[in-house]
Amino acid sequence: MHAHVTELPPGRVADEDDEVHVHEEPKAFIWKHVFSTDHKVIGKQYFMLAVVSLVIGITLSLMFRYHLSTWSPQKMFLSPETYIQVLTMHGTILVFFVLTTAPLSGFGNYFLPIQIGAVDMAFPRLNMLSFWFTFVAFLIMMAAFVVPGGPPVSGWTGYPPLSAINSSTTGMGWGQSLWVLSIAVFCIASMLGAINFIVTTLDLRARGMSLTRMPLSVWSWFFTAIVALLTFSVLFAGGLLLLLDRHLCTSFYLPAGVIFGAKELNHKGGSPLLFQHLFWFFGHPEVYIIIMPAMGIVTQVISNFSRRAVMGYRMMIGCLAFISSVGMLVWGHHMFQSGMSPYTAVAFSVLTMAITAPSALKTLYWLGTLWGGKIRFTAAMLFALGFLSLFVTGGISGLFLGQNVVDVYFHDTYFVVAHFHIIMGVAALFATVAGTYFWFPKMYGRMLNETLGKLHFWLTFAGVYCVFIPMHIIGMLGHPRRYSGFEFELLSDPTIVWIHRFTTVAAFFTAFAQLIFLYNLFYSMFKGAKAADNPWEATTLEWATSSPPPFDNFGGKEPVVYHGAYEFSVPGAAKDFIMQNEPVAPPSNSPVETPAETAPVQV
Repeated sequence: MHAHVTELPPGRVADEDDEVHVHEEPKAFIWKHVFSTDHKVIGKQYFMLAVVSLVIGITLSLMFRYHLSTWSPQKMFLSPETYIQVLTMHGTILVFFVLTTAPLSGFGNYFLPIQIGAVDMAFPRLNMLSFWFTFVAFLIMMAAFVVPGGPPVSGWTGYPPLSAINSSTTGMGWGQSLWVLSIAVFCIASMLGAINFIVTTLDLRARGMSLTRMPLSVWSWFFTAIVALLTFSVLFAGGLLLLLDRHLCTSFYLPAGVIFGAKELNHKGGSPLLFQHLFWFFGHPEVYIIIMPAMGIVTQVISNFSRRAVMGYRMMIGCLAFISSVGMLVWGHHMFQSGMSPYTAVAFSVLTMAITAPSALKTLYWLGTLWGGKIRFTAAMLFALGFLSLFVTGGISGLFLGQNVVDVYFHDTYFVVAHFHIIMGVAALFATVAGTYFWFPKMYGRMLNETLGKLHFWLTFAGVYCVFIPMHIIGMLGHPRRYSGFEFELLSDPTIVWIHRFTTVAAFFTAFAQLIFLYNLFYSMFKGAKAADNPWEATTLEWATSSPPPFDNFGGKEPVVYHGAYEFSVPGAAKDFIMQNEPVAPPSNSPVETPAETAPVQV
């Protein structure tokens, strides 16, 4: 299976029986499990890094939730500075090392090559480097906890002038510099990974795998990689300029007249708004870098467990393309209060409303796929349905924030916190967990416990709504975010105080529910029931190989694709699904091209 085989000559596509394995499986432990170039090992490394980061991020959130629920002028669990530091690290770790890492880098690395019939990523060594750059970025971020002065106090957005001033004051020294350096290294890792995703998708598809036969999960990873390549490069440049302001006394972001510690800083000519533009040019597409892979995962799960082909396959691709392109033009709605021209604000508001259309259309297609289906309520399906609920809930609150007049009131309140946690945080996590329950048998060769999975869903689903719906309420009451206490008369409203306490109880309840998932995950890796090669009766190529797949994915033979990715309930078929590599005659009402006609172009 792992013998050396001559590479195919340029321009030739493999026959079904051609052996296409082009490199040996490493024997040494360090090259097989640590510095591996196997995309499956790298996908698992990303996934486990995201799990560790998730535990850290949730722990930090419980710290400041406890602080808010027990606060009094005489008793503070966290000082105001420490509260902001914990808040900053919580947001940063979850956004970059969980929500960006797991759905795209974790599942994408593992399954994109297999789903298109490739033996590996286009650039295996580059793929290995992308993970280790990410891991180094994580270590640098963790180092901010232990340096003098501690983590930054600038929030996860790192706004100047606070983040651009290099001082020994708490949270403004080496912790801030390490934070910026970590983000810069993470940007390099993301750009390397994005290049690999794009080239692999375009150049390494199996014979018969035309673009319109690719699973929508592949399309979502492909478009996400394009957005990541274009936007992480901008954030990288913005981070470098911030480091220069901090350590080389440049003035990219610091204007003249900034007074710090009763002393005027020696800077002039900079603009804090420049950083906001650079950050949000990345920051809003980051929402789609997180949510588009989640959409692809949910599409796979919904189609499989409703036993129906995805409704509107081509329109779904069009929606992803529209989101990817227009998503980079709406960053200004994060800056409605920055003093921009009202005419510019209206333009950003119109574009923001426009980008809701493809998301709404995708939701209708998901519901259309479910309608009339033979739904199997597995744990994966429940989390996918939970994603739909949260995606709609968070999307509705986003309509208010997209209007510049309404955003003036809501912008700095808990309403925004509730909105982006539901739409970007919890919804994406639900999709990631759905993907975990769905693909775990393929990744580890064992089944997760379905009973524990369903218990995990119901507790988590109830918990997150109890956490974030009350936040919308206190946001509408005008409660500003980022405040560490209730000193002011507005914040002393008993309603707000009691809502905070209820939210804290719900947060601890939800966090402890995740222990069920962690137990299920790690116990099943070693003690779970053995998984069949295709336990879910799915149709895409990852289920056409063993569980877990061999080193080269398909045992040295390239699969040949005969069908689309979602051939469920086909009239006249012997079973209710047809796998992509099964040479079964298509039904008369669904003509299928021959593999020779759909051979990928050699790029």
